[in-house]
Amino acid sequence: QVQLVESGGGFVQPGGSLRLSCTSSQFTFRYYDMNWYRQAPGKGRELVATITRFDSTNYSDPVRGRFTISRDDAENSVSLQMNNLKPEDTAVYFCNAQSVNKKYIYWGQGTQVTVSS
Repeated sequence: QVQLVESGGGFVQPGGSLRLSCTSSQFTFRYYDMNWYRQAPGKGRELVATITRFDSTNYSDPVRGRFTISRDDAENSVSLQMNNLKPEDTAVYFCNAQSVNKKYIYWGQGTQVTVSS
């Protein structure tokens, strides 16, 4: 089963930064749109950021201006730089890959991000 591997989560104080990374050796990233989702305790999974196969990006309103998604297809990786973190950013963050027409969808196991003073 194809799986994405996330890293970079952790504990940070409000206003701090974290960088999440996601990689896989099981498929070729450049043919996929890549996404970061998050799920806070007691809430549903929400889309945070997207970078398409053509490097077009989009962000949810709560993170726009603070988070930056990027990809390195040569390294088969995608990253999420998170700055000015807030307690409401606390969640498990999941990496997601979607092929054209969503024929193939892959998920990572998630990485915990906790923002607290």
